[in-house]
Amino acid sequence: MNGILASTLGIFFIFFCTSLGSSFVFFFSKKKASPFWNQIFLGFAAGVMLSASVFSLILPSLNAEVSYMPSVLVSGIAVLLGAGFLFLIDKLVPHFHPSVSESEGLPGKGMGKTGKMFLAVTIHNVPEGLSVGIAFGSVLSQVGLDSPWTSYLGAAMLAIGIGIQNIPEGAVVSLPFQAETQSTRKAFLYGVGSGAVEPVAAVVGLLLSYWLSFLMPWALSFAAGSMLYVIAEEMIPSFDKDSLHHEGVWSFLAGFVLMMALDVAFG
Repeated sequence: MNGILASTLGIFFIFFCTSLGSSFVFFFSKKKASPFWNQIFLGFAAGVMLSASVFSLILPSLNAEVSYMPSVLVSGIAVLLGAGFLFLIDKLVPHFHPSVSESEGLPGKGMGKTGKMFLAVTIHNVPEGLSVGIAFGSVLSQVGLDSPWTSYLGAAMLAIGIGIQNIPEGAVVSLPFQAETQSTRKAFLYGVGSGAVEPVAAVVGLLLSYWLSFLMPWALSFAAGSMLYVIAEEMIPSFDKDSLHHEGVWSFLAGFVLMMALDVAFG
């Protein structure tokens, strides 16, 4: 049952890292992170997600055997579908972006600012959990439940990469809650709660890619597309507001290279 244990550990790890990052609210004396650290955290997270999308999701999708159309067409369509999925959620679910102080989605009558902020973070955590679950499900469908631990290195490296970027990301999303609620404990719980969607999405992705293994190349690129949408729509504009300072850009490149190295070394 190595497959079940490896998948469980990988899925739990990304949620644990989000919770760990959310705990940073207990150590920051200010009500929000400085622009410097905000750029560092967001840039690093975006770099890891971009690298994971390319090396851990899109490339395996392109290398998958597809008989009914060119694999590049499958991957391209699935990337657009994944981005479109997140775009629809953005337009339908009421949420609030504290970085630009703007609401998005349907009006959400009766829903306060804190609730909308929570939904904004939760929405953007879905692709990360989905990608990890699909990665493990794809391996399980190919090698079976009792295969050696080494079979799961690629999926494990994706989980580690996503988990590493979840730590600063968890801090970035929890600190605005601290400023809004004036409560460190509530801010921590909001951060943990927003990360709880990751294991749920991961389980859904794992089951779909395991039971419907013929959809594996579609699922991998779909998850990549949804992450790419988050990077382009939310993360890059947030860490690259100030053209005179480049901390976020260098942090972005560091995250990209780190995830690339993990994937190449152990994927």
